[in-house]
This record gives sequence, structure tokens and C-alpha cells, in this order.
Amino acid sequence: MPRTLICKRSEVPENGLKECDAEGGLKVLIASAGGEYFACQAMCPHQDVPLCEGLYDGAVLTCHQHLWQWDIRTGAAIGLAEAPLECYKIEIEDDAIYINAGGDALDVGELFSGVSGKTLESIKALAQRQEMQAGGTLYGVGDPADDFFILVSGRIEFVIGRDDRTSPAGFMLRKGEVFGWAALLDSQPQRIAKATCIEPSVLLRINGKQALKVLESDPAAGYVVMRRLSSLIARYLAPSGAK
Repeated sequence: MPRTLICKRSEVPENGLKECDAEGGLKVLIASAGGEYFACQAMCPHQDVPLCEGLYDGAVLTCHQHLWQWDIRTGAAIGLAEAPLECYKIEIEDDAIYINAGGDALDVGELFSGVSGKTLESIKALAQRQEMQAGGTLYGVGDPADDFFILVSGRIEFVIGRDDRTSPAGFMLRKGEVFGWAALLDSQPQRIAKATCIEPSVLLRINGKQALKVLESDPAAGYVVMRRLSSLIARYLAPSGAK
């Protein structure tokens, strides 16, 4: 996303917070701290909680629901928080605050970070951009697990189970995070969760078998990606469910 006007400095309370809407359904939190301004994701990476409703002392942002905390200047996790906040570069001209949320989702995300340039470009070549409206379903329980997804912007809700025996998975995604993991696992040909967009969302859709062929051609990269994938699955499955 190119540089985008997000709000005016006069609209942000001194040492306070303001939630803003950017292009593509992206929600951004602008924070004032001692005369400086910082921008980060507006929703808690743990659950669907607006961070503008949290506690903020001009330096540390605290989600009021589960008390996760972050350094507002860097987005670094503090204390109980298990994930950092995604932060955006800010530019200020007169009273205007601009953000640049650029950066390819594949580059930003943890799964493919550090993968060699040629292999990463081959993965990017497989990616198909997909835009979804709020309420749109990406897949349901029992659907074939052919593709995996990378979140560019928006929010996705995951529900596990069937009929009246369903429950929310209880986690949120950040830009660059992967879901629909089953497409990268030989032992899981069908979906075990339902994924629904709860706001307008932009995603990259990649065929799992084709991606695995690319990784097989670069064993070192494949090993790194599979190790990270197992770590991500363990991180999200431990509390409540599966993607």
C-alpha cells in the first residue's frame, strides 16, 4: 500500500490513541507519545479486541481483556503478550499523518522470512491475490485442503467443529501470517475448521502442492519453512483448536 493519509495530528489526543481506517479494510491505531506519533495494528493479535479500548500511559499499551502489553514505539511484546504488534512507518507533514503499510505479505510473515531470493520469488509467482467482503467464507469443515492463504489485510474468524458443536478458535492473525495449513500437510487432505472474513479482507492464495514442489527444489529452505510451520501449528493449536 502506498503512502496514505490516515488522520490529522489534531485528531489524536495528547498521549492518547485514535483508531483509523485505511485502504483495503486495514484498521490502524495511531498513538501519541510525548509529541511523537506511532502507528500499529488496531486489533489485539490474541483475540478480536480493539486496542483503542485498552489502557495506555503514553508508552505501554495494554489490552484490557487479557492484559497483553506492548511497547508503543516498537510494537515489542511485554510481560504476558505472546506476539508483537505489527507497526507501520509514519510520515508527518504539517497537521497530516501518513502511514506506509507497504511490504509484501510474504516478506513480512514469519513462515518465509529469510528464504533465499530465488525460492521466495518462485513462491510469490504461485500467489493469487483474492479480495473478500465481510461475511465471505474461504472454506468450511470437510472442504478439500488444496490451498493455503497469507493475510494481507483484514480479519479472519476461525470456527472449529460441526453443526451445533462449534467453537471459535480464539486467535487473531497479523499481516503475513499463514492459515489453511492443511494444504501443506500430506496427512490432512480436508479442512478441520471454517474460515470466514469478518471484515473486508485481502489475501494471497497459494496451491499447497505447487509450493511444496518449490521447497523440495531448495532443501535448505524447505527444512526451515517446515520447522517454522510446525512451530506455528503448535503455537496456535495449544490453547484451543486448528486452522
